[in-house]
Amino acid sequence: MLEWYKDKKLGIFFSQSPCVKMRYPLPSMTTMEKNAISKYPFENKKLLNVKLCDYKKKKEYEFSIRENYCWDGASIPRLFWREIGAKTDPKFLIPSLIHDVLCENHNYVNNDRYFSSCVFDALLKVSKVNPVKRVLMKNTVDFYQRFCGWKEDKED
Repeated sequence: MLEWYKDKKLGIFFSQSPCVKMRYPLPSMTTMEKNAISKYPFENKKLLNVKLCDYKKKKEYEFSIRENYCWDGASIPRLFWREIGAKTDPKFLIPSLIHDVLCENHNYVNNDRYFSSCVFDALLKVSKVNPVKRVLMKNTVDFYQRFCGWKEDKED
């Protein structure tokens, strides 16, 4: 596995370097296909196996992200694009890919909302996102998840 990030708290490993691309509507596409691309403009181009290690809890989580998985990028309201960056900023692609998959599949990390936010933060750090923006993005995402469907961490 390719070590993407590792510190005393967590480790992030991929089977290979992530390969993502932006999808574009073509004139020959149906309105439904164009709308799907507008909603989810990014696509994972290769099967990606992911291993996340929570060193504090001594747990490991493994899952795969299927080839052709599509997502919307970083969910940053347009109002904040000037301060934080647009949802299409290349720095946000890998962090938003992994985080969106975890948000859709809470069981991948044993329903540990806070750990998923820490993974997101670590991926933003690898992408060289400014520390102030990282803290803002991590805390905003964590706050939103806490009150919109991912309410409790599961403790063993």
